[in-house]
Amino acid sequence: MNNFSIIIPVFNEEKNIVDLIDEINLSLNDYYKLFEIIIVNDCSTDDTYKLLNLKTKKPNNNIKIINNEKNLGQSYSISNGIKNSNYEIIVTIDGDGQNDPKDILKLLKYYISHKDLFLVGGIRKKRKDKIIKILSSKLANFVRKNILNDKCDDTGCSLKVFDKSCFLKFPFFDGMHRFLPALFSGFSKKTFFISVNHRHRIHGKSNYGTFERLYKGIFDLYKVAKIIRKLKKIND
Repeated sequence: MNNFSIIIPVFNEEKNIVDLIDEINLSLNDYYKLFEIIIVNDCSTDDTYKLLNLKTKKPNNNIKIINNEKNLGQSYSISNGIKNSNYEIIVTIDGDGQNDPKDILKLLKYYISHKDLFLVGGIRKKRKDKIIKILSSKLANFVRKNILNDKCDDTGCSLKVFDKSCFLKFPFFDGMHRFLPALFSGFSKKTFFISVNHRHRIHGKSNYGTFERLYKGIFDLYKVAKIIRKLKKIND
């Protein structure tokens, strides 16, 4: 097993983040010395940072905290975490606990055993969200998949394993975390997708509105298509 960095962007997840860290360490107990957990606190207004700070004071912890000076969003937080990571293999996971940490190892093993892959992503087959969120996501995925041909049925699943060096070559834009499969495939990098577990959110609520996310996703879709077209012209 190679070394890897787990990136977790969080905003007001005081009731979820500590349990999530414990779950990650428990599920990866046999590989504890091989990974770091980088939590990017996106200017939370609750006790998220206080609880994380207490967690890092415990001996032999593998946690690094990065604090954004202002709320900059999920894409920036993920990018910031990756730039400050120590390892070439990146794992991303949501901080709300809906992704199952037990699936990290499944994706990692597949990624590491297939040297031609640059990204392995999770596909949430049985989502535990409100019906309006599921339907809007299915619509967005259908439109995106047919326009960008990224062969991904669920680009919104945050649980992914991918190559750091390749990611850092992508032009940054707010919202890029939802288009990683398209960006990797657009850069002629092979991707693969695996079914993963999805859980109910126990505490708190989503920090992003359903229709706001859908509208922005459609707008960003054309931005990504333009990036990929430009890349193909350069390579032709």
